[in-house]
Amino acid sequence: MANIVAIVGRPNVGKSTLFNRLVEERKAIEDNMSGVTRDRHYGHAQWSGKFFSVIDTGGYVTGSDDVFEAEIRKQVKLAVEEADVILFVVDCLDGLTDLDMEFANELRSTTKPLYIVANKADNREKAMMAHEFYSLGISDFDVYPIASASGSGTGELLDEVIKHFEHEGIEDPDADTPKISILGRPNVGKSSFLNALLGQERSIVTDEAGTTRDAIHTRYKLFGQDFIITDTAGIRKKAKVKEDIEFYSVMRSLRTLEESDVVIVMVDATRGLEAQDINLIALAIKNNKGVMIMVNKWDLIEKDHKTMDKIKVQMIERLGEHKWIPIIFTSVTEKQRIMQAIELAVKVFENKTRRVTTSKLNDVMLHEIEKYPPPAWKGKYIKIKYVTQLPTKNPVFAFFCNLPQYIKEPYTRYLENRVRENFDFEGVPVKIVYKNK
Repeated sequence: MANIVAIVGRPNVGKSTLFNRLVEERKAIEDNMSGVTRDRHYGHAQWSGKFFSVIDTGGYVTGSDDVFEAEIRKQVKLAVEEADVILFVVDCLDGLTDLDMEFANELRSTTKPLYIVANKADNREKAMMAHEFYSLGISDFDVYPIASASGSGTGELLDEVIKHFEHEGIEDPDADTPKISILGRPNVGKSSFLNALLGQERSIVTDEAGTTRDAIHTRYKLFGQDFIITDTAGIRKKAKVKEDIEFYSVMRSLRTLEESDVVIVMVDATRGLEAQDINLIALAIKNNKGVMIMVNKWDLIEKDHKTMDKIKVQMIERLGEHKWIPIIFTSVTEKQRIMQAIELAVKVFENKTRRVTTSKLNDVMLHEIEKYPPPAWKGKYIKIKYVTQLPTKNPVFAFFCNLPQYIKEPYTRYLENRVRENFDFEGVPVKIVYKNK
């Protein structure tokens, strides 16, 4: 069972800094600008042998007409409902504000353990200023002055928080869970896809590009198998990235790609496969990830019965030697083929983890080699005697032969194509290596 701590409060009080302190890495973007965090953001932490999950939330604002503020309020309420312990973060420097009091009224009805955490108490004088927050009258516990930037006071706070956990928790519930990430340019429908799959507003969705900033991880169950699906910030060309926040968002997205098993590259049907999409695909292949292309907004295309095949052929031509990458056409708003898209991602993961027995591999591949043996080099004949799949996370096949140094790239491509034809490795980079026998 998971122990869950939610960090809530008004904007710019240091919630993301405290989140990063607890999970011991900079997972959430920190910036002095108000409203940087928008979606619920999860991480894992441990203290004194107790493991727990931490939820970072956006700053809670009332009475605002801003579309983001309204959506952030929904995300905060969901986090409070999900949590076992709530940390209400306030700011020692600003003191008690009207917004703190309004939010305190929202939390007054909760029966869950609630701690008031007075952040930015960098010295004794500032820590003394925390006493005014007792007047909120919403917590049965002491006000805890901390400095999340330096970690001062967080130990005493955590000593109290973990008393509410009846079990030790799980060190990392996501450790062995397959990870699928959704990447693409801004405003192609990544967050809408995640929300449609889950049937709830896990990520904030607006028509404005750049709505998602952090990488948003969500557990999802399909066919009896758990997955982590991650929504990421849209990735633009480096030259167009002007703000620090967008820069860090892109960095989080690229790190998510590196941590994934399968990458769904989402493409806007109205724009087609662009250079930035090709760059993302190349990066996924370089990192040995399973890859698929999800063409979204298919409902906006004027089409006949040949349009899909025509566009698919054009995309395959652009992919060049990577024609093994599967392509699916969807409309998230119309919920058209979205379940088939996630089924395809599951299939790509299964292909990535597939093991072919040595006996079957030799039966098939030695026959293919006999039909078309490697070309001789300077009068020397190359003989491949044996094939095996190496025990790696990605499909790597070792071909044992007498003169491995003389096998050229065209023949390697031939072997890769025969492996793909005989064993299903759609959507997965396959590596061929040669060893001397």
